Amino acid sequence: MSKGSNVPVPTRGLRVEMGWRSGPGVPDADASALLLVSGKVRSDGDFVFYNQPAHPSGAVRHEGKRGDGGQVTDTLFVDLARVEGAIETVVLAASADGGAFGQVPGLYIRVLDAGQGTEIARFDSKDATVETAFVLGEFYRRQGAWKFRAVGQGYSSGLEGLAKDYGITVDEPQHAAPPTAAASIAPVPPAPVPPASVPPGAAPSGHIPPAAMPPAPGTRVAGPPPVGPPVHMPPPVAPPVTAPPVTVSPPVMTPPPARPGAPVRLSKVTLTKEAPSVSLTKQGGTSGAMRVNLNWQVRKQFSGWGSKRGRAVAAHRDLDLDLCALYELSDGRKGVVQALGNAFGALHQPPYIHLDGDDRTGAVASGENLTVNLDHKQSFRRILIFVTIYEGARSFADLHATVTLQPLNGAPVDFSLDECTVPSTVCALALITNNGGDLIVQREARYLVPERGVSPQRTVDRVYGWGMNWTPGRK
Repeated sequence: MSKGSNVPVPTRGLRVEMGWRSGPGVPDADASALLLVSGKVRSDGDFVFYNQPAHPSGAVRHEGKRGDGGQVTDTLFVDLARVEGAIETVVLAASADGGAFGQVPGLYIRVLDAGQGTEIARFDSKDATVETAFVLGEFYRRQGAWKFRAVGQGYSSGLEGLAKDYGITVDEPQHAAPPTAAASIAPVPPAPVPPASVPPGAAPSGHIPPAAMPPAPGTRVAGPPPVGPPVHMPPPVAPPVTAPPVTVSPPVMTPPPARPGAPVRLSKVTLTKEAPSVSLTKQGGTSGAMRVNLNWQVRKQFSGWGSKRGRAVAAHRDLDLDLCALYELSDGRKGVVQALGNAFGALHQPPYIHLDGDDRTGAVASGENLTVNLDHKQSFRRILIFVTIYEGARSFADLHATVTLQPLNGAPVDFSLDECTVPSTVCALALITNNGGDLIVQREARYLVPERGVSPQRTVDRVYGWGMNWTPGRK
């Protein structure tokens, strides 16, 4: 499409993909949508973006970002059939983070049929210079039907200027404090293997016994009886079990739209090797439920460690990644939250961490999620978020993955995993530590290679000194 042209679109679910090529010095970008009546939003709830990812009507939602072979996409889902009758226009915009769109090569927007995956429209923006926000396109009503128009209008004032122009009340930006170093956790030597005389489920030497309170239903906490059975890990030799995953009903995690009169917060934090940590307290994320999301995409070509092995990367339709969390509470109790062994945890009682389910695709932004109840932050000593490959791939070398921590209050924290160059089946993602009441998130992005016969769970335990007792288990 050329700038200013339009095309009819069906009144059903559409996927709006904004994409560009990544590389050294290329700023990140974020997709957003504004639902307008007479050119303005009715309230701040009509603004959909990374800090407010769903419209109250359910008609528009932010589905998240993907990276594949140097190509990055950020996606919105728009169900035109659910757009309220008063809404005349849905503006589709992008904002640059850390630079201008003149530094972003290959910027485009395209509209896909969400059900069939076919492309309906595409507009390539080629004339960007100093703009830090762009309206790339819009859906608009005309005589009872919907059309898509290629717009290509830029703003040098960024997302804040664009939002204010459409009537959004924006919180005044504050200067972020320098990254806070994560609290130092002294590694504990690997726990010795208990002798044969030790009964199954006994804690290893040096293990901190749990408190008298019984574990929450559905959790598995390592320790001596009568606390409960030991934590489960995959059998080191047996092939993966393909039994249907166990799922539970997740808590509602979509942050609510901004209250009338409450300014919209545009801030977010991206962790990097150079700035790997952030204080949740200083970002305002100290209460409510924090969602930890992992989504991933499979490479479709030879890449990473897989290419060195000379094998083609398959589609991995049976790929199953498991998002897990090792926790240590302030009273000394330790345990794991994971799908293996149905240890889904609990949100409103110890360990105050809940696994929403067992997603086997990673194809949507909802992906696989852990929820951490920050109302009980004083109960946490440390939490290690990690991911294992349960089946469907031999290494993370075949995968792209993004981690997002979304507090109910405060800025979201995200980071991408580096390319894996080793035959790793377990990756430590993030370490959350309580440093005198201040919760620090440390980007780990650390690929680990288990020794022969050692499970991924036991491997990450040894590296981070959790000192737990592990026995075979399955889904």
